[in-house]
Amino acid sequence: MKTKVILILIIALSNSLLFSQEKVADKYFRDYAYIKAAQLYENAVKKGNDSEHVLTRLGDCYYNNSNSEKAALWYGKAVEKYKDINPEYIYKYVQTLRSTGDYQKANQWMVTFKELQGNDKYVEDFEIMNLAKYEELSSTEGVYVDFTPLDNNTEYSEFGGYVHDGKYYFASTKIAEGAKKSKLYKWNEEPYLDIYVADISEDGVVDISNAKSISNEINTDFHEATVAITNNGQTIYFTRDNLNKRNKLSYDGEGTSHLKIYSAVRNESGRNWVNVTELPFNDKVYSSGHPALSVDNKTLYFVSDREGGLGQTDIYSVEIKSDSTYGNPVNLGDKINSPGREMFPFVAKDSTFYFSSDGHINLGLLDVFKSDIIKDKEASPENLGAPFNSRFDDFAFFIDPEKETGFLSSNRGDGSGSDDIYRFSSYDCQQVIKGIVKDKISLLPLSEATVKLMDETGKIIEQVTSNEIGEYTFNVDCEKNFKLIGSKADYRDDIKEVTTTKVAGEQQIQDLILTPFIIKNEIVINPIFFDFDKSKIRDDAAYELENIVTIMNNHPKMIIKIEAHTDSRGRDAYNEKLSDRRAKSTRDYIISRGIAAERLESAIGYGEKQLLNECSNGVKCSEAKHQENRRSKFIITNNYRE
Repeated sequence: MKTKVILILIIALSNSLLFSQEKVADKYFRDYAYIKAAQLYENAVKKGNDSEHVLTRLGDCYYNNSNSEKAALWYGKAVEKYKDINPEYIYKYVQTLRSTGDYQKANQWMVTFKELQGNDKYVEDFEIMNLAKYEELSSTEGVYVDFTPLDNNTEYSEFGGYVHDGKYYFASTKIAEGAKKSKLYKWNEEPYLDIYVADISEDGVVDISNAKSISNEINTDFHEATVAITNNGQTIYFTRDNLNKRNKLSYDGEGTSHLKIYSAVRNESGRNWVNVTELPFNDKVYSSGHPALSVDNKTLYFVSDREGGLGQTDIYSVEIKSDSTYGNPVNLGDKINSPGREMFPFVAKDSTFYFSSDGHINLGLLDVFKSDIIKDKEASPENLGAPFNSRFDDFAFFIDPEKETGFLSSNRGDGSGSDDIYRFSSYDCQQVIKGIVKDKISLLPLSEATVKLMDETGKIIEQVTSNEIGEYTFNVDCEKNFKLIGSKADYRDDIKEVTTTKVAGEQQIQDLILTPFIIKNEIVINPIFFDFDKSKIRDDAAYELENIVTIMNNHPKMIIKIEAHTDSRGRDAYNEKLSDRRAKSTRDYIISRGIAAERLESAIGYGEKQLLNECSNGVKCSEAKHQENRRSKFIITNNYRE
């Protein structure tokens, strides 16, 4: 019977310690100490605690440390065992599986994730995910672009900016000075579009108010717009209404006049465009327009609603042969084209392909997208997001990737006319977080300290080591919230929060002050608290005792003795017995964490025998004074560094 009772007590103590260690792990997790937390959670698993909480927390520990393999291991155990688990963890499991290259299993679990969206809650969550995507595209956080309408946009429609040899080409419905054009386009009751040329100043400013008509050979009484010019400047491609030989609109059998692509060449003087020629792949029944050239000028891209397309308008490519003839148009396929409208292609100098579409995920109407389709036929397009895109039509994108400047057309509400031209200039907004890691007692700098940079979710972004004079430095993005954790063996971590501003190049100075655990021959931790008249190790006490465990693991030869002391209140004999029980309870916890018993020389309670101040029996003292005497001491008894 006695043996049975003892066994029950041992099991109860074991379960109590197991539960306590889980709580301690939770404390470390909340302090972003994921490695230490993972150790404690794994220790709990080894002892039989494989609860959903422990397994998912283990996954989160490794996920936040970007250890996908271990994160996938623990998330996998969690989702396999707990069928009603929060779908969030299934999604994280999918992400970590993809990260490890296990796409087959990731796809299998993605099916499970989608199935869970069948009930109302998950459907709502799924809608929130879509909203989150919308908010992501709408947000300008972390996007540093000077984006402004041209000062001289007019009440008329201006769009289609294109830069070549220091000249700015665009389309406008304004009437050029001296022109007799008076007809109105029935669609919008505005004049027909013409192509204009404006100068660009050295600082990139365009004054379209002084723009001139490109050429009487190109501009007619009807629509002309959107140009592309060869690298040598000798050939121009542009869009025009379908005209007959008398320069009158030509209609199909249903009374519709379509768009066509034309070319022209420079005359011998180089001052005028001549020999306007219709391209051979135009069609009387379908429209073709918005030409764009590849970087090597061997491919022409254009938009058409011709038969066989994937949507309302698609983007095509056609080979420009060395003898100036053309191949057959080829649809760019479903990576670019959708059931909607794809329009206004443009190829930047780095061969990035840009276009506008309302058929891909967008903020509303036409949005600008970029793609690496020229380099990779399987590349998917990416929405540029705000400020380039809005709830309105955003199109005719042009960028010089070397200068990170360009132009965009839009009918958003802050313009001057129906369509307006916007100029943008991108810049990189970065700041520096720097400081010195110091010893709190000596205020001397600490070298070889670890400094972790975390985002506001607690995910580790970067980790550095302080140099010989304690310095650390991080280059970070503007307008972000960060956490810093400074750590070093035998020191208590210091955690600081830093928020960067909008000002590029600004420095955020944040010193990290680490408190040493080892002072002379003693390990000094925060006070170990016990419940009144109790000797059981509380969670907060266990949290502090883990520092003792860590230090003794850091120094395998270290031997300590434990002393527990009380204040003078209460009977002397009782205080001595109570402090002794607390000392031995402390010892037992440390042993339960894997420290060999022989390394704990003794665990003795001294009651009120070794008071640190005058507060002996009968002396009236403040609570703070009594607190000085309630303490646990961890005294190092050997030369552990040898």
